[in-house]
Amino acid sequence: MKIHFCGANRTTTGSRHLLEINGRRVLMECGMYQGRREESLMRNNEFPFDATRVEVLLLSHAHIDHSGVIPVFYKAGFRGKIFCTDATADLCRIMLMDSAHIQEQDAAFVTKKNAKKGLPPVAPLYTQLETAAALEHLQPVAYNRPVPVIDGLTATWLDAGHMLGSAMIVLDVEEGKKKLRLAFSGDLGRGHSDILRDPDHPRDVDVLMTESTYGNREHEPLTDVNDKVCAIVNSAVERNGKVIIPSFAVGRTQQLLYTLYQLTQSRCIPALPIYVDSPLSLQATEVFRRHPECFNKSFYDAMHGSQNPFSMTGINYVQSVEDSIALNDVRKPCVIISASGMAEAGRIRHHLRNNIENARNTILIVGWCAPHTLGSHIASGHKEVNIFGEPYKVNARVETINAFSGHADKNELREWVSEITGPLKNIVIVHGEEEAAQTFAGTLRADRPQATVTVPEFGTSIEL
Repeated sequence: MKIHFCGANRTTTGSRHLLEINGRRVLMECGMYQGRREESLMRNNEFPFDATRVEVLLLSHAHIDHSGVIPVFYKAGFRGKIFCTDATADLCRIMLMDSAHIQEQDAAFVTKKNAKKGLPPVAPLYTQLETAAALEHLQPVAYNRPVPVIDGLTATWLDAGHMLGSAMIVLDVEEGKKKLRLAFSGDLGRGHSDILRDPDHPRDVDVLMTESTYGNREHEPLTDVNDKVCAIVNSAVERNGKVIIPSFAVGRTQQLLYTLYQLTQSRCIPALPIYVDSPLSLQATEVFRRHPECFNKSFYDAMHGSQNPFSMTGINYVQSVEDSIALNDVRKPCVIISASGMAEAGRIRHHLRNNIENARNTILIVGWCAPHTLGSHIASGHKEVNIFGEPYKVNARVETINAFSGHADKNELREWVSEITGPLKNIVIVHGEEEAAQTFAGTLRADRPQATVTVPEFGTSIEL
């Protein structure tokens, strides 16, 4: 078995791992790279391998940095099955179509601006038509059920507790007389979630491939997060300002709504308008209702109780572009939650453009943002940022909370690895920036001295 590392190596986006087994090719993950614009366009439009030779795609979850270039993969000639959990398949159907729609809109917007400057038009990465064709290849699977993928390869999806439908993928490989079990973490959840079940632990593992997003950092305690949100919202209300929150439409938005529901019920914050400005979020909430198999018991009971937290008084799901634009005229305190989480696409960039220079407002960053993204520039304290190619002063108050992260931190990752049984002869560190990946590698070398721990670079490969 050979693994070619084609993305999310010493970085955290663009996950792609090409497996060669018995002379056949399987791709694990097909994620969108997010970073500097020119580099992102290049990486997202190209694959360092022949897509027509890949027979199967295995997907851990629906986040765009793991699934976002499936339509490009299809355009490049891939025609195989895309295996993933049932909830992931449902989310991909709405998230990738939404991604295509946003890219078409953004391309049209930039093309219009370019025309005024005498510059050429730009094209979207992929269209809704191309996306619909790619989505026909989705093949949903259940948790904990081994699935024969190709000759010599069986895959099992275990709950990763990261987002709805997220999974770690356990691969049982047979090549001649040789057998091995590889466990791929996907993105690992923190455990003790308000919504999701705790992550599973693979057994009898020979090779572990693990993410390392927070391999060198600890999160804020989950017990403090409600108090912090309460203080941030009340401070904005006192200044008669808005709270603008870039947020992933699936998972993070639902967590935020549940937190705001709890704070409103306890009267920690006043009842104020909450605008969820992402058509995708409403669709995602419907997907949540269809997949109780992903919930922990307390959230399952809340969703099926008399007061659904996603339907509380004050929540407004914004659908049309006209209604989104109308939020610019709101002059009273409110919360606006809009995609994307790294502020790289969609309606959030318009809200930031219209609110970032007003000192009464607050921009709340609630998750890690890849380097060189707009969200990263705002979170790291830049006094001026470019939005749609134009400079804007950052006069709004900027707050960050990392306790909402769907990723395990360094201690939670370490504890999860400690629970994995088996020989564990090789550990491969992926999906982490250089410092985080190398730090976590050092931690695991100390914890598992019998294992060879590798932090592969983009474009390299290993043979097992």
